[in-house]
Amino acid sequence: MQQYEKPPVIRMADADAGSAFASGLEYNPPVRGMWNIVHMGMLVPEAHQVYACAQGCLRGVILTAAEMNQLDRLSWISLTEEDMFNGTLESSLVEGVSEIIEKLGTHPPMIPLFLSCMHLFAGCDFDSVLADLSARYPDITFVDCYMTPTMRLTISPVAQCSRQLYMGLQPLPQNPKAVNLIGCDRPTDEHSELLRIIRGAGLILHDLPLCKTYAEYLQMAESKLNIAYLPTAHAALDALEEKLGIPQLYLPARFDFDGLRENYRMLCDALEIACPDFSDEAAAADAALRAAKETIGETAVAVDYTAVSRPFELAKLLCEYGFNVKYIVADAAGEDADAFAWLKENRPDILLYSPTNVNMLHQHEKAPEPVLAVGQKAAYYFATDRFVNFVVNGGYYGFAGIKAIAELMQDAFCNPKDRRPLLRHKGYGCDSCLLS
Repeated sequence: MQQYEKPPVIRMADADAGSAFASGLEYNPPVRGMWNIVHMGMLVPEAHQVYACAQGCLRGVILTAAEMNQLDRLSWISLTEEDMFNGTLESSLVEGVSEIIEKLGTHPPMIPLFLSCMHLFAGCDFDSVLADLSARYPDITFVDCYMTPTMRLTISPVAQCSRQLYMGLQPLPQNPKAVNLIGCDRPTDEHSELLRIIRGAGLILHDLPLCKTYAEYLQMAESKLNIAYLPTAHAALDALEEKLGIPQLYLPARFDFDGLRENYRMLCDALEIACPDFSDEAAAADAALRAAKETIGETAVAVDYTAVSRPFELAKLLCEYGFNVKYIVADAAGEDADAFAWLKENRPDILLYSPTNVNMLHQHEKAPEPVLAVGQKAAYYFATDRFVNFVVNGGYYGFAGIKAIAELMQDAFCNPKDRRPLLRHKGYGCDSCLLS
């Protein structure tokens, strides 16, 4: 039997950007801040989610809704072994959803219907299910959604859910004064230059986390441009361009000053406006980084991929400002392959840890040294109460975002917090009955 002892770790000098660690048995640490598809489905106002899956999977789904105090917006159909071979897979779905709708009383405007891996394995005709339900309830928009983690190497559940949530939109006359932010699970920081440019141009900004009613959600279809900055939004951008003809603009959340200036140039070109000078904002970010470095000194810094979509780019920025970045928790480079290559050449002794390999099981039991962590998994694995607690960029963007993260690092160093109750909160940033 294989013995699991030493955590999987490799020097940057020896790492492969495409896949630093071999795939195998995985360990999921008790760090719950990332959003899942239940949290995401709740973003569509007035929608009622229905999950059809086995009881083991339903347990997590139901608990997530309960933790959010949103059980009234979710129903479920339990899939049994008999359903898999008695020829009633599709009809059971139709009748089960119909029963749920009748018991609700008031019809919801939209039902995201989630099928499971087992439905795909059994060849369920999902199109016929949706057609039958739409015929029975023409006042409800049914959207096919999927709880299929077995397909994550094809398209991640987050990216897939992000795409499907916009499929309830129907064509509208274009409003030349409206644009969308696509793929966000929380509002973007109001201080970001991205929002300032959009609103400064006199444009209406539609964003799913800002929608309060289903009518506001539907109004997103009027926009002349879809903008995104998270890599999980690509599928949604492509689907909306195909369905509604709305052009897309991808402006990744960068931790590179020149890259941010290029993003803003592209945005202003798309909006046909003059690009502002962000020298003051860049200077403020620079000052915040220098102040954070002065406070944190030579304390080891760990960055993990759950905190930011470009962990290697953030690590590179911190290295350029003299921070003692010693650890990165990520299994491969994504959009920040250039930063990975820079670190490989200029900071070859940084240690890269796998975020999910089973050999990480005991990594959290003893801190190797005092560490300041950026991200929840880094806080857990390096057993530190000095950590920056946000996930997936936390809504931060641009020079203002870099400034905010630097200030959060400084605050985390000066004001340690007990990681144990914080890391257990599922869906950091969403409403939760677990929050005290």
